[in-house]
Amino acid sequence: MSPEILPETAVAARTAEKTGVDRSPARARAARRRTLLVTAARVLVLVLVLGLWELLSRTEVIDPFNFSMPSKIWDQTWTWITHGTALGSLGEQIWYTLQEALLGWVFGVVAGVVLGIALGRIAFLADILGPYIKVLNSIPRIVLAPIFVIWFGLGPASKIASAVVLVFFPVFFNAFQGAREVDRNLVANARILGAGDRRVTFQVVIPSATSWIFTSLHVSFGFALIGAIVGEYIGATKGIGLLVAQSQGTFNAAGVYAAMVILAAVALVAEGLLTFAERRIFRWKPPADGR
Repeated sequence: MSPEILPETAVAARTAEKTGVDRSPARARAARRRTLLVTAARVLVLVLVLGLWELLSRTEVIDPFNFSMPSKIWDQTWTWITHGTALGSLGEQIWYTLQEALLGWVFGVVAGVVLGIALGRIAFLADILGPYIKVLNSIPRIVLAPIFVIWFGLGPASKIASAVVLVFFPVFFNAFQGAREVDRNLVANARILGAGDRRVTFQVVIPSATSWIFTSLHVSFGFALIGAIVGEYIGATKGIGLLVAQSQGTFNAAGVYAAMVILAAVALVAEGLLTFAERRIFRWKPPADGR
C-alpha cells in the first residue's frame, strides 16, 4: 500500500470516529427532547379534555346528572379509597377482579398457545378442528357470560370462564399464524441436523412464534379484564363489576366513571409489566424507531 494513501485513510477513519462520537450525544439529547415533548403534549390533551368536561358540566351545557364531572369522579374515587365501598375496601374489590382476570388470562393464554401451535404444526388436526373453531369464534363471547353464571354460580369460576373465552381466540390465532410463518429453511436445516418433530417444535417453531404470541398478550389481558367485569356485572358478590352495577342501579354516574378509571389504571399497569417483560425477553431486537 502506498504511503500517500495511508494518511488519507487514517484521517478519514479518525474523522468518521469523531463524527460518530459527536453525533451520539446529539441523538440522545434529541430523543430526550422528543420524549419530554410527547409527555407534555399528552398531559396537555388530558388537562384540556378534563377541563372542558368540568366546564360544560358546571355550566349545564351537558347534563351533570348523566355525565357527571371530573371533580365528582375524583371525590367518589377518594371516598372509596379512604372509606371503602359498600362491598368492603376498594383494594379488596380490585384484587378480587384482578384475580379472576389473571387466572382467566393464564388459562386462556396457555390453551391458545398450545392449541395454536398444535394446529399450526399438524395440518390434519387443523383440517378437523378448523371449522369448529371458526364457528365458536363467530359467537359473541359476551353472551356466554350469563350461561357461565348459570353453570358455575356467582363465585369466581364463572368470571374466570368468561375471561378464558375472551382471551383464547386472539392468542390462538396469533400462535397458529406464528407457527405457520416459521421460516421453512430453518425447519429444513434442523431436520438435516437430525432434529425430530418434538425438537423442531420446541427449538425452532415456538421461539419463532414468540413475537406473534407476545403481540396478542397485550390485547388479551384487556379482554380478560372485560370478561371478569362483565361476569361480575351480571352476577357476583364482590368486584369492580359489581361496583359498576350498584352505581348504575343508584344512578350514580360518578361511581360508574370512577370504576372505569380504576380499571384503566389496572390495565395500564398490566400493559407496562408486559412491555417490560417483552423488552427483557427480546433484548436482541432493534427498537421499532431504529434508534
